[in-house]
Amino acid sequence: MLLIHCPFCDMDRPEIEFRHAGEAHVARPDPATADDAAWGAYLYLRENRRGVFAERWRHVHGCGRFFNALRHTVSDRLIATYRPGAPRPDGGA
Repeated sequence: MLLIHCPFCDMDRPEIEFRHAGEAHVARPDPATADDAAWGAYLYLRENRRGVFAERWRHVHGCGRFFNALRHTVSDRLIATYRPGAPRPDGGA
């Protein structure tokens, strides 16, 4: 079982308190200028690659807030967690 650090509660909690919420740092297109292809890419296309990957998580059984995490998708090791809007930490490769 993973222990995940919530950057808002500032504590490590078991993974059953959290829910995965997809890829982090996905920019929403401008509604005034985006065409159907841009909206389709925003809604459905994700990288889903091996290695260090930035993800969104939600602490559903705690503070209820979303945060970002760097996780190695092969080893399932959490490298860092950080608040949305904060710069992505260097997680290595």
